[in-house]
Amino acid sequence: MVSLPHPLPGAIGLSHLSAYEWEAADGVCGGSPHLHLVCTEAYVVTGGRGAVQTLSPDGYREVPLEAGSVAWFTPGTVHRMVQGGDLRITVLMQNSGLPEAGDAVFTFPPDVLADPERYAAAAKLPAKNGPEAEAAARKRRDLAVEGYLPLRDALRSGDNGPYLAFQRAAARLVRDKVPTWRELWRAGALATAERTGAQLDALQSGSPDYLAGSGSYDSTPSRLGGYGMCGRRDEYELPGTTLPYHGE
Repeated sequence: MVSLPHPLPGAIGLSHLSAYEWEAADGVCGGSPHLHLVCTEAYVVTGGRGAVQTLSPDGYREVPLEAGSVAWFTPGTVHRMVQGGDLRITVLMQNSGLPEAGDAVFTFPPDVLADPERYAAAAKLPAKNGPEAEAAARKRRDLAVEGYLPLRDALRSGDNGPYLAFQRAAARLVRDKVPTWRELWRAGALATAERTGAQLDALQSGSPDYLAGSGSYDSTPSRLGGYGMCGRRDEYELPGTTLPYHGE
């Protein structure tokens, strides 16, 4: 049984990102487009400027980002962080641990998504840092953009068929991971909510004995400048916070 004894508020994940400066095929500098199947993600912009491009049933949007902006995306929304000049964000992620366990799916072309082994090979990085990791991260980003641009073009023309097909392909790709996700969810977000219910019951009954177990905790990033989906990633490798992505 997974145990997350001291999760962040709401059992969220936390990391910091600096958007990639690499130019993609469409002339835009930024990260790898992807979606999450069961997690809402939020960007809190701490510096610089840029944008986030999203694909959803409402179509294509490009939301400007600057210091103080907050943008968030519900499950199924394809998002792509775009560099505009020293863009830096703090990421708040629902259901800590699930994205790292495969909840995030890149917008690779359909033939890659249809083959789980080929997808895994394309998504995985060979090292955490160094020239080899950078080259692989850029190649992965370019492959995600290759699959993303037709989805965006179709939505712009009023055709949501390719976007919906990508969502279905992503769901098929991760189906076997659901039992592991369920265990992480029960230990994290669900356990946190249930703890609040127990505390409310205790307060209502006049027995706040649980307060005797109060405490404070602190941490600093345990890894700086890793290669994440959207950019260089500073993360906290703590149980219930942000675990390293597989292959990164």
